[in-house]
Amino acid sequence: MTQPSSEDRRTQASQFIKAPREKVYQAFINPDAVASWLAPDKMKGHVEIFEPHAGGRFRMSLTYLDQKDRPRGKTSDDTDTSEGKFVELIPNEKIVQVFEFESDQPDMAGQMKITWSLVDAARGTEATVRFDDIPKGISLEDNELGSQQSLRKLAAYVERGTTPQN
Repeated sequence: MTQPSSEDRRTQASQFIKAPREKVYQAFINPDAVASWLAPDKMKGHVEIFEPHAGGRFRMSLTYLDQKDRPRGKTSDDTDTSEGKFVELIPNEKIVQVFEFESDQPDMAGQMKITWSLVDAARGTEATVRFDDIPKGISLEDNELGSQQSLRKLAAYVERGTTPQN
């Protein structure tokens, strides 16, 4: 269940995954895995830099697949590119990242924090993502929907080793 917060600009979403935390965590530290499941529906991910350790950097682009979704990109008409760093990684439990969109749009400026948490659940793992300090130019509803789609794709990736078709 996803719940936007009224204070600050944050959202949170959770997904049950039929796999142990160790297996779910592996999908967070493998750049090819992240590229396959992190992009919301109707987008494709491309990881350019990925150093999964505290202080390590990452750079990723998400591109809209359908021309009709242009000009929705934050970096260009069809692409969202972000760069940031890993703040904290606790194996099989938590990943904290801080990143910024590459954008000329002032309402997309500023650092956004993402905290991924993995908790044991009956016969699996509860994966939760929390976004803090979402830029004003991103609707909380869009962030919420994208989070749900990414978590659904994460579950499919981990449970079956594939991502669902968009």
